[in-house]
Amino acid sequence: MTQETLIFTLVILLIFVGLFLFFLARLRTGQRPYLRRIQAFEALKGFSGRAIETGRPLHLSLGVGGVANQTTADTLAGLAVLNYLAHQAAATGAQPTISMADPTVMLFAQNAMRAAQGSNAQGIEEAYRNIRWIAPQPAAYAAGVMSLLIIENVEANVMVGNFGDEYLLMGETAARRGIAHIGGASDPNTLPFVYASAQETLLGEEMYAAGAYLQKLPAHISSLLVQDTVRWLIALTILAGVVLASFGN
Repeated sequence: MTQETLIFTLVILLIFVGLFLFFLARLRTGQRPYLRRIQAFEALKGFSGRAIETGRPLHLSLGVGGVANQTTADTLAGLAVLNYLAHQAAATGAQPTISMADPTVMLFAQNAMRAAQGSNAQGIEEAYRNIRWIAPQPAAYAAGVMSLLIIENVEANVMVGNFGDEYLLMGETAARRGIAHIGGASDPNTLPFVYASAQETLLGEEMYAAGAYLQKLPAHISSLLVQDTVRWLIALTILAGVVLASFGN
């Protein structure tokens, strides 16, 4: 890394950190920005109620990714959705069924459910029974989820995380059985499968906003504001460069 690149990286980092702390301080004073409506998050908020009314389970798939590689961001997005559903389960007693392909993700899922249940030992035990590590291979994991959707007569299906071609197998099963289905992925090769099979979608960066939309966490909202601000700064910088280049500078 050259010295110029290092200086540029440090400047960008300082801008991000400065803006993040600025927006976080404003949020803590009670100011709340307007967040555009994302229908998938609105639909997700009603899934726990549907599961209670019908007596049928809600399934959440955290995908085939892990927490120590290039798929970490996608897995954390799924865990953010799990944190919301875990608190819903603690309040209602309707525990979601959670599946994953990476065993390390299972530990994070267990921790989220335990934290939401607090000192409720019976609730923790029931929540642990509904956390399923199926298989590390994507195809085997998809086969396990397909079987789960059919055998357990799932009311609603949420899939947010890292997925590949195996997504279509699970998404098609949910679609054919008429299961309410929300899908979220960031891989461009998987997005057509999400769009084709899910009733509501979280495409690309939308799923990374789960903490801001579902739990209203100040740090997550501040992160969204920073990203939007930096986008405007980059756009204005490009525009200024075009103008200067047009005048021969």
